Amino acid sequence: MPRSQNKVASHRRRKRILAQAKGSWGARSKVLTIVKHHVDKGYQYAYRDRKKKKRTFRQLWIARINAASRLNGTTYSRLIDGLNKKKVDINRKVLAELAVSNPGAFTEVVKFAAA
Repeated sequence: MPRSQNKVASHRRRKRILAQAKGSWGARSKVLTIVKHHVDKGYQYAYRDRKKKKRTFRQLWIARINAASRLNGTTYSRLIDGLNKKKVDINRKVLAELAVSNPGAFTEVVKFAAA
């Protein structure tokens, strides 16, 4: 009985893994054993950085809110504390967007929190 090689499935599997390494340099896009490691590592970075992205954006929002708050004569921590005491439920993403795109509205928020 002749040996079965499962050519269609194995070729399709290799082709899929090589396609995932598209754009890589040298053997990282051509040699299957190296490509497997490179693609797996890429997925590890992607998983890690999906979490990291949330932290990075929160840092950016806080920096923007703090800068805009200081232009209005207060600090980030005093602004957030004032909003919490007034039971205002507005998140940092929206506050940062207000600070950048509509400084007048942000000034009103700061005045409300300080009062």
